[in-house]
Amino acid sequence: MNHVISRWYRKYFSDPEGVILAVLLVLGFAIVVFMGDMLAPVLASLVLAYLLEGLVAPLEARNVKRLVAVLLVFVPFLAFLLFLLLGLLPLLTAQLKQLVQELPNMAARGQQLLMQLPERHPNIISEEQVREFMASMSSAVAAMGQKVLSISLASISGLFTFVVYLILVPVLIFFFLKDKHLILDWLSRYLPRERRLAKQVWEEMDQQIGNYVRGKFTEILIVGVVTYIVFMIMGLNYAMLLGALVGLSVIIPYLGAIAVTFPVAIIAYFQWGWSNEFIYVMVAYGIIQAVDGNILVPWLFSEAVNLHPVAIITAVLFFGGIWGFWGVFFAIPLATLVKAVMNAWPRNEAVEAESLAVQTSSGDK
Repeated sequence: MNHVISRWYRKYFSDPEGVILAVLLVLGFAIVVFMGDMLAPVLASLVLAYLLEGLVAPLEARNVKRLVAVLLVFVPFLAFLLFLLLGLLPLLTAQLKQLVQELPNMAARGQQLLMQLPERHPNIISEEQVREFMASMSSAVAAMGQKVLSISLASISGLFTFVVYLILVPVLIFFFLKDKHLILDWLSRYLPRERRLAKQVWEEMDQQIGNYVRGKFTEILIVGVVTYIVFMIMGLNYAMLLGALVGLSVIIPYLGAIAVTFPVAIIAYFQWGWSNEFIYVMVAYGIIQAVDGNILVPWLFSEAVNLHPVAIITAVLFFGGIWGFWGVFFAIPLATLVKAVMNAWPRNEAVEAESLAVQTSSGDK
């Protein structure tokens, strides 16, 4: 057993650059895991600065000075951020309050429908099963209410944190963009010189991750706006809130579309019941999801590395469990990074030949 482990170690870790790459990956992973909450504004600013760099770089390539290019991108971004906070967020909050106020009526109507099931289908469901289900739902709603109350009690500290982030993040984004080259030069002084492999992996991933981040933001915006317009034209209640949910659901591949189907169907059903309007809304929602999956995603992510659905779902669960929202958002590029590292990792061919020879001799015996 020790010989097998030793041979495996010499095969994959005999190259110093491979060891350096492994150390850098472990160090970055440890910083995010153990200091992620503390450095959340910095990490969020890095992501947004990376997103905006895709707009700054083309301007700089056209001989526009770095500072001017940064201002041309940063000022519209700041205006868009203010629109989200001062224009869109209050409307979403108002619709959310209306929905919360309407929930007791929806629950009462749902109980009436459930109580009719034993009469219509006595061989499938009993009245006792319905009562047990209603009791479990009541306890779940009570637990949710206690959680909302605890959140409201902590709203003062949460509001203070939000205000701090609101000030820090734009400032950090500006300086990350303005002083990008200075920061990279400073970091390179502390990195090992033998980093050819790490540089190769980063160059392979740089363009792909940038395209993914910008494409994902574009997908969220397009899907959310189109869904809102369609639902508003069809007269569905809480159209803006549902549009925002559908737009954000594209962050989680496969699972997001399934999860957001339930609120859309429930609101449409309690508004119209089993009617033509309900069918039209669900068909329209299905068309939006089909267009997103079959047209929009291939167009926006044409340069992305293909990953198996099992690998994508595993990456979402793993990185989401570690890093929360950002882990889910970056699940696909992180999975692609893992794949790129595995493909580029140096292997000691002599050890591999030795292992093959040992296996051949064992087979001959």
